[in-house]
Amino acid sequence: MEKFGIIILMSISFIKRIIAGDSKAVVEFYMFYSPKILSYLSKKLPRAEDAQELTNDVFLEAIDSLSLLKKEQSTMSWLYRIAHNKMVDFYRKSKIKSILLSQMPFLQIIASEINQPEFQFEKNKIRDRIESTLHSISQKYRNILILHYEEEIPVKELAKIFNLSFKATESLLFRARQSFKLAYERA
Repeated sequence: MEKFGIIILMSISFIKRIIAGDSKAVVEFYMFYSPKILSYLSKKLPRAEDAQELTNDVFLEAIDSLSLLKKEQSTMSWLYRIAHNKMVDFYRKSKIKSILLSQMPFLQIIASEINQPEFQFEKNKIRDRIESTLHSISQKYRNILILHYEEEIPVKELAKIFNLSFKATESLLFRARQSFKLAYERA
């Protein structure tokens, strides 16, 4: 029980020092918690390099969002949750990449046809349809789609713009895509 109390005090100390701008505290925080996170990710990922890279990503995100950590929340469980989410994203991106790579010959055919004159007419029709679809959905959905896909603003920045949490922003983006998809199919 005493060991648990010492760990909580250390966590609070790390957090206060990091928020105050102490770069040494960042290193100590990483050195203290990273072995457990690395061990967790090493068991879940196929390659050690991936586990190490995601461990670094976990701590970058943790440092960026320390102010979101609630005092009653365990630092270790919070880091595990970030690690879990990073791992899920890793596998999601891997799946998307494998699907795209399996479609590579098809994509190469499309790329060669894109510059044909008859395709330009189709491209203009599609662009017009996209524009009219964008104007048929709500202003909030239109704004987040344009900011994310045209302006290439990451979700983390969108959260600040829309004054929402990261997860709420992801949900809003998902609902906006669904709304666009339905409107596009009706158009």
